[in-house]
Amino acid sequence: MADKRDYYEALGLSKNASDDEIKKAFRKQAKKYHPDINPGNKRAEERFKEVNEAYEVLSDSDKKARYDQFGHAGVDPNFGAGGFGGGGFHGDFSGFGGGIEFDLGDIFGSIFGGGSRGGARSRNSPRKGERVTAGVTITFEEAAFGVEKEISISRVETCDDCNGTGCEKGTTAEICDNCKGLGVVTAEQRTPFGVMQTQTDCPKCKGRGKIIHKPCGKCKGLGMVRRNRKIWINIPAGIDNGQTISMRGQGSAGANGGEAGDLFVTISVMRHPVFRREGSSVLLNLNISFAQAALGALLEVPTLDGKVKYSLPEGTQTGSVFRLKGKGIPSLRGGGRGDQFVTVNVTVPKKLSSKQKELLIEFANLCKDPGAPEAKKKKK
Repeated sequence: MADKRDYYEALGLSKNASDDEIKKAFRKQAKKYHPDINPGNKRAEERFKEVNEAYEVLSDSDKKARYDQFGHAGVDPNFGAGGFGGGGFHGDFSGFGGGIEFDLGDIFGSIFGGGSRGGARSRNSPRKGERVTAGVTITFEEAAFGVEKEISISRVETCDDCNGTGCEKGTTAEICDNCKGLGVVTAEQRTPFGVMQTQTDCPKCKGRGKIIHKPCGKCKGLGMVRRNRKIWINIPAGIDNGQTISMRGQGSAGANGGEAGDLFVTISVMRHPVFRREGSSVLLNLNISFAQAALGALLEVPTLDGKVKYSLPEGTQTGSVFRLKGKGIPSLRGGGRGDQFVTVNVTVPKKLSSKQKELLIEFANLCKDPGAPEAKKKKK
């Protein structure tokens, strides 16, 4: 559950999408990834299942409300019942006695021993909290040299009014006498394969393992509330567009004393008007004049560290590339910086004065350029 994709993202929607927009988006995505259109495409098959699961939740007003409030944990069948998820792997023998449900964990437990009495496992064991995802946009220079940014996130936290108990202040929950606090009840049934055990949610406490007589007014007995928080993140020098930073324990709170989930922040780097990036290299296109290319020149070249001087040799051809060592992107793992590569482009002037034209014609004739025009004679 912790690795599931956001349902709105799966359908390509914003979180304030209307019911009609949700329905249209589902039809579009379902048609795109339908197995009949993508035979043998495992990726399309996975996306088709993901889209169907997202629509199943977002098209149901109750499930959608819980999902908007608590994320994937809110639509888990056991949310608020002492944990997010639980239970074993269940199946049925439909050909024997009208369908007998069984739990593989219980079968293995009865064969090899171990486990709690009757094979029942508590749904109140500690569980890690849900992961939280966020994004932040930074400049090209910030990506190169690192920066600290404040971001806003929404996560599920332990209710501070009841400290996660779900009970009103001054009250406590009663351990369910029907399931002894396990949240599940076990029944045994004889089959041709032997005695099979069936686990179901306790009908008295509805899988909670406890009965809350006076629920907390703030969290309504769930023990969890959703809050918006501002978090400072340290973005390391050299990070690239699309990379993700993980922050352990900054996600949603765990259940029953379980550790908090993690926060994953995806980085978006803005395009630079001059520089481009390839790995640890910085690329730059620089225009020079014909005279600079032919005669050589002392250029001022922009870099991430400011302008530096570079001595351009005479006779430089358009498309030539020169390197500025150590002027690239720092390595994420340390070990110095990459280089900057400058590609020079010789520009041709579009408008020339009469004097400039005469000088160029004279130059062409001196070079014995075939087909060079003759200089116009001045009128006396």
